[in-house]
Amino acid sequence: MYEKIPTAGISREEWLKLRKTGIGGSDAGAVCRLDPYRSITGVFKDKTCGSTETKDNESMRQGRDLEDYVAARFSEATGLKTRRSNFMYRSLEYPYMVADVDRLVTGMDAGLECKTASAYSADKWKNGNIPLHYLVQCYHYMAVTGKKVWYIAAVILGKDFVYHRLEWDDALISQLRETEGRFWHENIIKGIMPEPDGSKACDEVLAQYFHTAKKGSFIELSGFDEKLDRRAEITGQIAALQQEQAKIEQELKKYMGENETASSGRYKVSWSNVETVRLETKRIRMEQPQIYEDYSKVSVSRRLQIKAA
Repeated sequence: MYEKIPTAGISREEWLKLRKTGIGGSDAGAVCRLDPYRSITGVFKDKTCGSTETKDNESMRQGRDLEDYVAARFSEATGLKTRRSNFMYRSLEYPYMVADVDRLVTGMDAGLECKTASAYSADKWKNGNIPLHYLVQCYHYMAVTGKKVWYIAAVILGKDFVYHRLEWDDALISQLRETEGRFWHENIIKGIMPEPDGSKACDEVLAQYFHTAKKGSFIELSGFDEKLDRRAEITGQIAALQQEQAKIEQELKKYMGENETASSGRYKVSWSNVETVRLETKRIRMEQPQIYEDYSKVSVSRRLQIKAA
């Protein structure tokens, strides 16, 4: 069972506020730590900060604009008709789970998720595969709406159109409810940031949260010695592997000499000329100090440095 919240005619800001009241389908993959583009710490930040501002990009814009086209291609391929729902759904049993679905399938207990992928992502959809964070998104929608079938359709720009039918999976949906519930109650409600996951997205969120250091501040380092020992071990292994990698690349360069490309049948290698233009900032500062001053911009970031005591 679910509650239906009308979304037709509401402003984008009101819609974004609604999204903060629960975990949505686009959040589910990150909460399960399966989204390569977004971290669980990013979801935490979105749900706990007061701002409703979101960064839009060209990929997101194209995804919205092409949603109608993807739905039309799905109908053409399957003969199934779809419609907008104009509602946000909230699970009554699990009220931390919300769903803002792309389409419902007319005459069926089913929904449709529409995706637009770049040609560079085509391999992620090969041989019937579905990117895991999109798979979780569809099962999240089933968990909220109770619908037993969800379709996902994707236009791979300039290359292909694919669609898949997903059916209710008790074990997966039960695990999804548990994982999202634990995150909501232990992290969102209590305001406790989840453990980092090592992703670049997590790094970006931490940099936003703790942007500048208080000069002269100090904290006792407790409970990290073993982890830092392990980090030192990993750093040594990385250095050795990087040296081995560099040796192989140097051998390859020596073999190729003045040749630009080489091929073995299994590998294609290019060692091409690259022209780079760089401003001589030191010279500009000395010879044109006013121009240098006018076009200089100071930015503040934080650098993590670790040394043995």
